[in-house]
Amino acid sequence: MSPSREEAAHWGSPAWCHDAPRDHPRTTWGGEVSAIDVLDGGRVLSFSFEDMLRYHGPGSPGGVAHAFKVMERAFGLLDADGPLARREIAVATAFGGPGARDGFELVTRAVTGERYVLDPALERPERGTTLERFVFRVGYRERNVTLVVREGFVTDEFIALARKERDAEEEAHLDRLKLEMAERVMSSPAADVYDVTGG
Repeated sequence: MSPSREEAAHWGSPAWCHDAPRDHPRTTWGGEVSAIDVLDGGRVLSFSFEDMLRYHGPGSPGGVAHAFKVMERAFGLLDADGPLARREIAVATAFGGPGARDGFELVTRAVTGERYVLDPALERPERGTTLERFVFRVGYRERNVTLVVREGFVTDEFIALARKERDAEEEAHLDRLKLEMAERVMSSPAADVYDVTGG
């Protein structure tokens, strides 16, 4: 469903886009980096949240935001010395959202490289229906890190509505909830959004 005029205006607000040139110094949301850097063929490629939104489209901005924060959190833990080699990154997750999938694909090419796996075994049912699928295992060379979303970023209302048959009014409300979740996630430091866990 296309965003309303009000939502379209929101997408153009400073918190959601980067109008500065590509070589500008890193700006931040919530004290964190505004772009994800990776190496490809010896060259540094930089992907902003806006880049990921353009690649995915308007359907699932919340999922795109989660992918951004997962990569922001995980990449520094996997190699603190610099950008990761793009085509050596693998992702496994219990979360099947298309926004997250497309965010990872743009940055890592893991989907086309068959390094992206949707794995229901990663679910954490003990965390409850709302949080159980927001689990991401990111691998790089010989290292892996598993992240789970912290409480407060995904709402019970969002999950309940996303998993039911919806009428037009409910669809419009879900679109608003997606935007609200994306803003919550992107306005917070990655370490506040995703916790490192074992397994």
